[in-house]
Amino acid sequence: MIWDIFVFLLQAALVFIVSTALFDALHWTLHKWEGSSIPLLRTFSSWHWVHHKFLGLDMQINPAYARANIWFHILPEYLTSLAGTLVFLLVFPWPVIAAVAAIRTVMLVMTLREEGLDYNHMSMDRVGGQQGLLWVDNNYHAMHHVYPHNFFSSFANVFDLIFGTTCQIKGRRFLVTGASGAFGSAMVDKLIRLGGIVETARSGVDFTQGNYAAMREKLERADVLVLAHGAKTDDCWNANNVTFRELTELFTEIGKARLAPPEVWALGSEVEFHGDMGMDELKAYSASKRAYALRARDYYRSDALIYRHIVPSSFTSAMGKGAMSAATAVNIALFFIRRGFRYVPVTLTGLAVLNYFRFRFFQKDQPDVSQPAE
Repeated sequence: MIWDIFVFLLQAALVFIVSTALFDALHWTLHKWEGSSIPLLRTFSSWHWVHHKFLGLDMQINPAYARANIWFHILPEYLTSLAGTLVFLLVFPWPVIAAVAAIRTVMLVMTLREEGLDYNHMSMDRVGGQQGLLWVDNNYHAMHHVYPHNFFSSFANVFDLIFGTTCQIKGRRFLVTGASGAFGSAMVDKLIRLGGIVETARSGVDFTQGNYAAMREKLERADVLVLAHGAKTDDCWNANNVTFRELTELFTEIGKARLAPPEVWALGSEVEFHGDMGMDELKAYSASKRAYALRARDYYRSDALIYRHIVPSSFTSAMGKGAMSAATAVNIALFFIRRGFRYVPVTLTGLAVLNYFRFRFFQKDQPDVSQPAE
């Protein structure tokens, strides 16, 4: 009996997820048809854009489009998902299909009763930085209305995870530190190729520990701050820890009044996991990276920003020969970032994956210090 219930629920979940992904694929197609050379396809796309007039780029509901939104978005979404559900009659017993169809119908009735308003469609003054990865929440779906050409998943985040449509790059403004280094320069090149608008900042020129006056204007222009500067020996405590923290916190403060949360991508290291391994030349570097990772966990949990922690295996740079090129490290990082990952393992060894558990759960809270212990 218990096993039968488990199988029933598993089959129902699979039907719901796959049929939802079918609508998400149609959703993506309607956006693509916006630039079609075929007038009929552009017309279909324009019908969908009524939904984006109902809940606009400013994340405010426009009641004037409520009825049109029902006809051109809510009912097509229901019918597409229902069609995807009924196809499973060829695979699963009919009670499973009937249960999913009933759930979809109840959801439709509730949405119609509220004239298109539901958990994912309501006015918002600010989008939060804590957003779902496997399941879509209101902050996640709000990003689709802010950036309509990404974030297509509607319930289960299957479509965006597969097709890499969970991060807007084209047309967004990126500020990259450490752009003269291997990882930073490779990141700048890749972002530009993907349509990003990139500005750079140099440690020791545009900012130093405790002095960010020259950075404020650049930070005010940026949508995403990419922290890729650092040092392995000289003054690595300030380079890898203090400036990372202070720039992140300044950027978060500058962006607190924005509709979409400010976004920070910060370069960590597998040394967060394995430490200095008793090697004198790694002691200061390890201490600086581990100290920043401890603070970064707070950013990762914060609703004030979208924080992505990039943890690579060693890559070839001025610091030495690595297991991969910097360009490869950037490509792997962007593969995960474009699928919504906020902890980004860029690894051949697997240590960065293991470090996720240390980063999330096993770091010991400790008072902040201005310098590592001797």
